[in-house]
Amino acid sequence: MGTIAVIDYGAGNLGSVVNALDHLGVPHVVTADAATILGADGVIFPGVGATADTMANLRSRGLVPVIAAAAASGRPFLGICVGQQVLFSTSDEGARHDCLAVLEGEVRRFPDDLIVPHMGWNAVWRRGEHPLFAGIPDGAEFYFVHSYYVAPADDALVLGETRYGPTFAAVIARGPVAATQFHPEKSGRWGLRLLRNFAGIVEQAAADRSAPAAIGAGS
Repeated sequence: MGTIAVIDYGAGNLGSVVNALDHLGVPHVVTADAATILGADGVIFPGVGATADTMANLRSRGLVPVIAAAAASGRPFLGICVGQQVLFSTSDEGARHDCLAVLEGEVRRFPDDLIVPHMGWNAVWRRGEHPLFAGIPDGAEFYFVHSYYVAPADDALVLGETRYGPTFAAVIARGPVAATQFHPEKSGRWGLRLLRNFAGIVEQAAADRSAPAAIGAGS
């Protein structure tokens, strides 16, 4: 099974993610080392808290270019909560600031008439099929804790959505990069299934890379 690098930059939910992977028996390494992250078969980028603090922590550890390179590497990549948000261009959390700009879009605060943070279990309704959701019913509930949400510039990025006031992107995906606003590591049965599915995607991608070229290929 392919090894997953869990990026360590001080995220508060890192322990919960690691515990979930341990429970599933998924090979992983917790690391802030660039070579280890870029050499892994897949990457999980966890997060909780504020985007500005997250960006400051990433910069202080020299991880901004590493995450951008990992997301562009063609290997499976999963962002979680703030690890989804900072993949986008800018955030309105506090003073407007730049994020990683791996994907185009912005991070917006929920309207003032809503109770924030949005906390608890909510259904996620999918717009399309994706191996990340194999065996998970449409409308399955996942656990959310957040006051901001992503608004992608390209609506085609949205794989799943949830309604809390506005309907927002609960899951985004483009190529090998996917991310969730909810916390799969805290979402019980279906969250564990999603992480297991991601591990399966990583394993398949690693196997495809190591498979010998077909005889006569390129001749």
